[in-house]
Amino acid sequence: MSHQKVRDLMSDAVVRVQGGTPFKEIAHLLQEYDITAVPVVDDQDRPLGVVSEADLLYKIRGVREDHADHASGGPSQPDKALATDAAGLMTTPALCAREDWSVVDAARVMARHGVKRLLVVDDGGRLIGVVSRSDLLRVFLRTDQAIRTEIVEEVLVKALGEAPSAVQVDVTHGHVVLSGHLSSRVSAPALEELCRDVDGVVAVEYRPLGGAAEQRRAMRPWDAEG
Repeated sequence: MSHQKVRDLMSDAVVRVQGGTPFKEIAHLLQEYDITAVPVVDDQDRPLGVVSEADLLYKIRGVREDHADHASGGPSQPDKALATDAAGLMTTPALCAREDWSVVDAARVMARHGVKRLLVVDDGGRLIGVVSRSDLLRVFLRTDQAIRTEIVEEVLVKALGEAPSAVQVDVTHGHVVLSGHLSSRVSAPALEELCRDVDGVVAVEYRPLGGAAEQRRAMRPWDAEG
């Protein structure tokens, strides 16, 4: 199945600064646009790092060394406390996503690095947007009808070669219920797995309508043993 792309969900209105942007200007931008971080770019608009509220707060906390705070990239705490511009404040490297990444790709990178958003770059590495966790969750705003249509057309017909009338597909609030007769070449677990891979699906249940043979095909291979 083809998932939605980052380009479809990202925001392309990105506030950005350069390395020489002064401390107070960054603080004003965070307040003015109600954001918690701002990317730092070079003169080619390529991301170098990110300045967050936490980076600015080192100025309040002072220069006391605390090695536990220096787990991320960029300057150490004392350096950030004394910094006067974005170059001295930013955390590096900037975590970026390509615009053609799927929502799955982006979600995995966010989870791996424990971040809430990713900068989005084009093929030339230039900043074109930002995608957040909340943006990715928009896939669950897909209508039930859109989900049903994709399952019938992309899963049943195109991927599995089944007739669209072979299985009844009902979708309610993202919960998919499949009922009907599968051909001998298709197993219920395979059908369920493909349906779970459709954007916006919350849960999948297959209810076989046939006799014993149909029931066996609906079982997982290890359930059928013995």
